[in-house]
Amino acid sequence: DKGLWKEAEKLFVQVMETRKAKLGAGHPDTLTSMANLASTYSNQGRWEEAEKLDVQVVEMSKAKLGADHPSTLTSMANLAFTWNSQGRYEDALALMQDCVEARERVLGPEHPDTLSSLATVSEWSS
Repeated sequence: DKGLWKEAEKLFVQVMETRKAKLGAGHPDTLTSMANLASTYSNQGRWEEAEKLDVQVVEMSKAKLGADHPSTLTSMANLAFTWNSQGRYEDALALMQDCVEARERVLGPEHPDTLSSLATVSEWSS
């Protein structure tokens, strides 16, 4: 329901702004709020707004948590899905492949997140 997404968006914006003010823009909880808002935009088909936030979350996560942190890898996967939804298939596939390689190294080849990313690469490659 469109009304529920609008209500969720309002709440996520409020939480994100509060966390930015209280915790700082690069705090992991703030990054989670930004990712939640980006997901809400995606669920509404608002790809440009989702991409803008997804890119910020990836960049800030890399800077604050490190490139191989599980939360950073999740944000990379989210950005890849956004790009795929925008029709940026080559960019999406390349980023998801990077995500798979990092997840295999960090989480292991049998971890559910690794397997999920691997399945996505397989699906997008066919």
